[in-house]
Amino acid sequence: MTATVKERPETAAPKANKPVDTKFEIAVVPVSDVDRAKAFYSSLGWRLDADFAGDDWRVIQFTPPGSPASVIFGKNVTAAAPGSAQGLYLIVSDIEAARKNLVDRGIKVSEIFHADGDVHAGNDEPYLFGRVRINGVHPERGSYLSYASFTDPDGNGWLFQEVTTRLPGRIDANETTFASQADLAAALRRAAAAHGEHEKRNGGQHDENWPDWYAEYLVKEQAGQPLPQ
Repeated sequence: MTATVKERPETAAPKANKPVDTKFEIAVVPVSDVDRAKAFYSSLGWRLDADFAGDDWRVIQFTPPGSPASVIFGKNVTAAAPGSAQGLYLIVSDIEAARKNLVDRGIKVSEIFHADGDVHAGNDEPYLFGRVRINGVHPERGSYLSYASFTDPDGNGWLFQEVTTRLPGRIDANETTFASQADLAAALRRAAAAHGEHEKRNGGQHDENWPDWYAEYLVKEQAGQPLPQ
């Protein structure tokens, strides 16, 4: 009698644990006077998304222009002390234009500043990572290096940061997007200036493939990759 040996079925390889898209969308800002806060954030030119209220609660949501994330505040929204939200970053492609826009709206905004290169113990401005403020835009106008700040009526602290070129790996080059028409226009202006230099290096000849060059520049700039020359 011959015994039959059954082959053991192969075990399927475990599926890769692919991360689920998790989009940060809301930051809570603690305020003491809801209507005063609503008037302030409206005066910034931010979009009012919601103003809902119940028996003992109220929630207001605003979204900055071109931002994928929003802020909420209201009554019985958070137990945090009013004014305790600090270092809330607003990323802009042109810090001078962003500051002027708020100043023209009557908002008190600090002068533009950058940080020196040394760390100083006891610095009370943690968003500068221990570095001292120096007035003016960064001398090289480097990405991530120029700031301006303002506060809401409760003292919650907001910070403009100018970012034109992202650090490598920060953005997926296969998913290049622009949050607003203004951001895209600013990127196109930078590409146009760089392309002008590209044509000069090539004897001033008109580049018939300029759309491809622009596209490569826009994608690589946003992804923090080496730019075309």
